[in-house]
Amino acid sequence: MSLPVLRTADAWWLRRTDGAVRIATDATTTAGLLADRAAVLAARQAPDPVPVERLALIAPVTAPCRVVAQMANYASHAEDAGMNPAAVPLTFFRKSSGSLSGPHDDIVRPAHVTLLDHEVEIGLVIGRDVPVGTTITETDLPDVVAALVVTNDVSARDLQLPKTQFYESKSYRTFTPVGPALVLLEDGEFERFAELRLRLWVNGEIRQDELAADMIHRPLAALRELTRFQDLSPGDLVLTGTPAGTALSAPPKPVELIGALLPPALKWRIFLGKQAKNPRYLQDGDLVEAAIATDDGAIDLGAQHTSVRWTA
Repeated sequence: MSLPVLRTADAWWLRRTDGAVRIATDATTTAGLLADRAAVLAARQAPDPVPVERLALIAPVTAPCRVVAQMANYASHAEDAGMNPAAVPLTFFRKSSGSLSGPHDDIVRPAHVTLLDHEVEIGLVIGRDVPVGTTITETDLPDVVAALVVTNDVSARDLQLPKTQFYESKSYRTFTPVGPALVLLEDGEFERFAELRLRLWVNGEIRQDELAADMIHRPLAALRELTRFQDLSPGDLVLTGTPAGTALSAPPKPVELIGALLPPALKWRIFLGKQAKNPRYLQDGDLVEAAIATDDGAIDLGAQHTSVRWTA
């Protein structure tokens, strides 16, 4: 049975059916908490649970850490972007860990950003040192991936697309809500990874709803490729892509072909002008809810509730 760990400013907590109990650990980082699994297990029998609703939760992944993300990794999202899923390469980009925020914190849109988008994703939390060149097998995977979390890869599309600038457009403060729970998986549970369902709502309207089985490159392939060139450490976070349903979608093929003939500055001005009329981009005051769980609830990563706030 999975171990859902919550974090407040002063403690780590184990979520149980009867509430949450404080974990007796001195850990101040996610890496430290993962190294003290005995304390997490002991909390199963701890007395005096408190209602989870009383806890002021913060991100269960602590910064600084590496935040690495996969690009266009769901067949539905690739098709929505005008790509052939069978031809989509395994590609990564980085985000700043300064973008990590809590599961109930506001998503703050900087004043110069106009097209704010959402991407619900499963986050893999690394459990041990994985130096470059490490060979990862299917058997190793539950040891390498210590926990799973709900993440939202918030994106400033008006910066990302014309500049092909993923790092900037996805790294502003609050652009990676994480949690609520750091879910440590028990024996055999990682085998159900493909059964996890990702869902995201905006103001109660379902925008994204897809199983992880729709992934093009699963965690084993992704981590094998990543560790060819990137060291990983306990507490690092790997985002695994998002399904269809984001505000951004590809223009019809004839329009795309015509656009390719235009000067780049003109092409992007026209494209962004059309995108600015799309009401599906996040607006000031929108409520964004993101949840990930198996349909039977046996593995439940919890749900985020975040509000969008525009700066003046």
